[in-house]
Amino acid sequence: TIWIVRHAEKDLKNPSDPDPALSLDGQDRAKDLATLLRPKRVLAVYSTPFKRTRQTAEPTAYGHGLTVQTYDPADPAALASTVLRQHKGGSVVIVGHSNTVLELVEAFGIKRPIPALKDDDYNYVFTIVIQGDATQLQMSQYGKLKRAAVPK
Repeated sequence: TIWIVRHAEKDLKNPSDPDPALSLDGQDRAKDLATLLRPKRVLAVYSTPFKRTRQTAEPTAYGHGLTVQTYDPADPAALASTVLRQHKGGSVVIVGHSNTVLELVEAFGIKRPIPALKDDDYNYVFTIVIQGDATQLQMSQYGKLKRAAVPK
């Protein structure tokens, strides 16, 4: 089983920061992910080298006694190959970005389930279950739902 998620909400206070940390809402969502996956037998947690992805992955990794492994977001096929080779029969968590999550799903041989993730889509979890030659995708949401836009 492979769980693929986008990083949680990032801190937008400094729009010129190329590597922002998680906001307080994002920290809460990262904890929600760890809670969701606590009963699962996770063998590895992967993240891109950015703060927001690492901080999303860390509570889950910590809860399973693991360290977060980094991967190159520009090469989803290499990560898929590594995961399938090194963690056969196990479960893995991968944290990516709005512009890489669906490419990761495709790298595991699954048709893209939605056209794109929007800038404010932080709550999707794409669960890929591989049993023998059969591969299935389940798409769900976790954590608190998106806040409704407040009119100005």
